[in-house]
Amino acid sequence: MARCYCSAARTDFSDPKRSKPHILKHNFNAMASAHNASLHGSAPDKAAQAVLLIDVINAMDFPGGSSLLRLALPVAKRIAALKKRARAAGVPVIYVNDNFGRWRSDFKSHVSHCLEAGVPGEPIVQQLLPDEEDYFILKPKHSGFYSTSLDILLEHLEVSTLILTGFAGNLCVLYTANDAYMRDYHLIVPRDCLASENRKANDHALAQMQTHLRADIRTSPRIHLVRSRTRAGKDTQDKDK
Repeated sequence: MARCYCSAARTDFSDPKRSKPHILKHNFNAMASAHNASLHGSAPDKAAQAVLLIDVINAMDFPGGSSLLRLALPVAKRIAALKKRARAAGVPVIYVNDNFGRWRSDFKSHVSHCLEAGVPGEPIVQQLLPDEEDYFILKPKHSGFYSTSLDILLEHLEVSTLILTGFAGNLCVLYTANDAYMRDYHLIVPRDCLASENRKANDHALAQMQTHLRADIRTSPRIHLVRSRTRAGKDTQDKDK
């Protein structure tokens, strides 16, 4: 069940047969201050880092999708491994996903669509299904920040470092990185956790992010994961350095 800040639905995706969303009650007064205790009572502990999974819930049924799918399949395994480490370290995982023109859809219906038989991207989605603790932001354009609640969520989490992963590296990941840099986030973009329609475009995007956005592009196993504070007031660090 992902925590959704693009709509009011919360759903358990571990069982596709569970189709009834639990509707959250909006409290817009609680959103007025960045210093409120939580977002609808469900914000996690304060975190220095957050892992963003960009457009990984993806049908891959668009022109060029087959080329992206071929390169994204091995990358999905590495993203899944990084996500597992993040969950163990208490680092928030945020799905930042395009609606791909499905304006009447929500997160649950989009995941369900991508899991249907015959959908090209289904093998990737199976590897990267959201868990109960994860967050989800639905975006209308390339950047995860444009017209979304990502800014608010990150502000409440007190995140200073973003770890960007996903597809396509030269489009939505790059646009999100640009906007993150403009907001003074420190960027880590593990080069083994990105894929584009071709390797040249992906390498060029990585070079742009490293040179102009000061992104750290070390491979995912070399990323040190740390969360600032737990509920008990102690630091939680990733033991798999």
